[in-house]
Amino acid sequence: MSKPDAAPAGSAPASSNFVMRVLAALVLAPLAIALAYAGGWLWAFLVTLVSIGLFAEWLMVVSAGSAVLTSSGTIVLAIMGFCVAFGALKTAVITGFVGGAIVTLLARGKFVWAASGFAYASAALLASILVRQDPVNGFAALMFVLLVVWATDIGGYFAGRGFGGPKLWPRVSPKKTWAGALGGSAASLAVAAGFAACGLGKAVPLLLVSAVLTVVSQLGDLFESAIKRRFGVKDSSHLIPGHGGLLDRLDGFVAAILMAWIIGFLRHGVHSAGSGLMVW
Repeated sequence: MSKPDAAPAGSAPASSNFVMRVLAALVLAPLAIALAYAGGWLWAFLVTLVSIGLFAEWLMVVSAGSAVLTSSGTIVLAIMGFCVAFGALKTAVITGFVGGAIVTLLARGKFVWAASGFAYASAALLASILVRQDPVNGFAALMFVLLVVWATDIGGYFAGRGFGGPKLWPRVSPKKTWAGALGGSAASLAVAAGFAACGLGKAVPLLLVSAVLTVVSQLGDLFESAIKRRFGVKDSSHLIPGHGGLLDRLDGFVAAILMAWIIGFLRHGVHSAGSGLMVW
């Protein structure tokens, strides 16, 4: 599914926004791929920083941001990232539970929303690092998820802009269309076909996994849109030119990487989730 579809052709603001989206992607995508390839503490460091950003933006969206609450969550997420990066998963999980309880207590009247945001950021952190940590198929699995999500966004953007048509869920996201959803899904299947053609997995399982991940990615997008609409917020921040904030850019990825880890974990266990996703 696309992010909000572009305005009609000839619209200067829409064209400018599209150029900014492309330029930002040309900078950020290679950086993400390079650190994903490096793996280890470099990837864990990036994921930890991003997860902290997700939590901070969530607090701002739900009007629960405060220096104490944000700082507490930042410290806990940083400790979790450090522990997972260096093999202390149990310590990271325990830290997460204790830290989540502290965040919930500090949030007072917004404790449900603060706890939800902390759980969201923690899930993104753990799943993103654990999928990559698979020593055999971690990088391939992570790239598969990234490319499926990117293809879903790009295919949805152009299909939604080119075909328009009935809205997907106008009350939550007025600009998203069924054409965009189907276009994004088709693009994600092309990614799976490409991986299979390159010998990185069997075609049928990868197509099925891709279908699951693209739907989950789109649901993650709608979930974040629903949260923003609930609180009357357009963008989670203005951190990324043309894209908004980290929540705006990574809503689909967070949902998809969590589902990818769950699939891999159920098949091959905690530390071989990448193989569980790719090898059938």
